[in-house]
Amino acid sequence: MKKLNYKSVLIVLIALSAITSLVLFFINIICGVVCLCLSVCLCTAFGMYEKTRLNTVENINNYLSRVCSGDYSLAISDNTEGEFSILKNNIYKVVVMLKSTNEELSKEKMSLANSLADITHQLKTPLTSITVMTDLLKGETDENKRSEFVNIIENQIDKMNWLTGTLLKLSKLDAGAITFNSDTVKISDVVENAVKPFLLGLDLKNISLKTAVTDFTFTGDLPWTTEAVKNIIKNCIEHTETGGTLSVSTNITNLYDELVIEDTGKGIEKEDLPHIFERFYHGKNAFSDSVGIGLNLSKEILSKERAKVEAQSEIGVGSTFRIKFYKTIV
Repeated sequence: MKKLNYKSVLIVLIALSAITSLVLFFINIICGVVCLCLSVCLCTAFGMYEKTRLNTVENINNYLSRVCSGDYSLAISDNTEGEFSILKNNIYKVVVMLKSTNEELSKEKMSLANSLADITHQLKTPLTSITVMTDLLKGETDENKRSEFVNIIENQIDKMNWLTGTLLKLSKLDAGAITFNSDTVKISDVVENAVKPFLLGLDLKNISLKTAVTDFTFTGDLPWTTEAVKNIIKNCIEHTETGGTLSVSTNITNLYDELVIEDTGKGIEKEDLPHIFERFYHGKNAFSDSVGIGLNLSKEILSKERAKVEAQSEIGVGSTFRIKFYKTIV
């Protein structure tokens, strides 16, 4: 439609130029020649300008068509001045943003696929164990054996409940579906609530618990902070041998108040240490049935409360987790 209008306008200009030149020829030959030359120049310039403009519009349209088909490789390299150049540059900026967004979506899809594969694998192990124990239970008449099988099944169910519950909490945190309270929380309450569920397990493994907590307060959410600390304590107990020690203490500075959790376990390999808070990460010293989400949940919770968790470790000596509650936002 645009090409038709361009041709129509050009035809009208040529016709008017011809009529004007013809009239001037009758009046004055020189005026007629000058008018004809000017008319030819004007029509030629107009035709060239319109042709260039239409070609530019067509190139931009072709470029956008390729972008719509998923081809982001074509860049507009000319950067001259003018309204079309500005338009090209703005289009290119939008294309770069679309490309970046598309790449991020692809990464998120891949991450989701990997996460689902990890979750499936983690659920498959206890389910397989439960299936095997159930089959053995059907044909077992010895009461001691039956009791042993039932205990194994209960342990596997507990693992599945913990796994699904933790994954649900992580998904809610990722979706921003959880609102954290901004209460004044005592660290002594957090420690007491976090340690309580593990007291029996500590006794069974003969692990000594040492606490040296100087109470301090921070703005946060007691249940969620307790959940974060519980996961760290759980990790420490799992990696501490029988007869070891678990220590919980505090450290108060002008910049932050710190909760320190230490164990005398086998430690974390140096190359694994930077990754232990990553979701589904399995280090060299991780147990075969380790899920790799407990420490990640702790980090996510604490980051929501503007707190920071760090880990230090030495093989054969143990690990130390430091949770820093900053007195000012950093």
